[in-house]
Amino acid sequence: MLKLLVRRLGQMLLIMAVVSLVLFVVFDSPEFKKQIAVNELGGFGVRALTEEAYNNWLEQKGLNVPFHERYIDWLGNILRGDFGFSFEKNTAVGPLLAERLINTGILAFWVFALMIPLALGTGVLAGMKEGSLQDRAFSFISVFTTSIPEIATAIFLTVIFALGLGWLPTKSAMTQGFDWRQLVLPVATLVIYDFGYVARMTRASMAEVMTSQYIRTAILKGIPYSRVILRHALRNALIAPFTVIVLQLNWLLSGVVVVEVFFQYNGFGKLLLDAALFGDIYVIQAATLAAVFVAVASQIISDVGYTLLNPRIRFG
Repeated sequence: MLKLLVRRLGQMLLIMAVVSLVLFVVFDSPEFKKQIAVNELGGFGVRALTEEAYNNWLEQKGLNVPFHERYIDWLGNILRGDFGFSFEKNTAVGPLLAERLINTGILAFWVFALMIPLALGTGVLAGMKEGSLQDRAFSFISVFTTSIPEIATAIFLTVIFALGLGWLPTKSAMTQGFDWRQLVLPVATLVIYDFGYVARMTRASMAEVMTSQYIRTAILKGIPYSRVILRHALRNALIAPFTVIVLQLNWLLSGVVVVEVFFQYNGFGKLLLDAALFGDIYVIQAATLAAVFVAVASQIISDVGYTLLNPRIRFG
């Protein structure tokens, strides 16, 4: 286990180093540097930037030194938590990114808190009796909810609960303190869309386990059916869904752009979209590094958890 963890951490550091180099090469091009110079100097566009002003800016920023020196300096700033300055938001990128990640983390916490028990319960109940009416009903619900796009679900819930009944606010900007009602619609949208996928994975895994020889033997021995499910089938059936659930972190971090923009929720996805539309280079760099870090970290958690849950791998 220790060797696996060390190997995965080494791979994580290597991937982050490669990504940082690729990002620096892309954004170190003259086109992007001129865009940053325009943002900092307050010009009216790249064409209005004179060559003399641009060269003076390069010298002032130390961007006319050799490539490897610029990369080392940039990497050192990143390691110190200095991600640059956001000209759209008029603030440092580091604190801004941390704030938006926390907001998305709050959203993700409630999505997982509701989605995991709902999806696992639905999948287990469907897989226990494959082909039954219960299985078909739960499978239909899972496929139906997953097939509806997030934007359609968001509009539907907003029309009913915000515009129609007036129970909930239409926006979730979280600019005037925390209000739990601001989270209801975006959380519900994400849960409705995502739970069906995890439920179907759980159902398939549970159905496969229920046809195993050791499950049949336990039933033939007269062991109570509930005990067979809880003590013998459930643990093995949750191995595959565990991996899927952990990997949903990537989707929640970068795939909630539609939901966050629709509900005006100041999270990571909305920040990334705003930065892309405005051309806020430093924010795009920092957000990309954060997304890659979460993706690699979730993969490590998935591998370690899968090894702990699966004795065939652990003792192999």
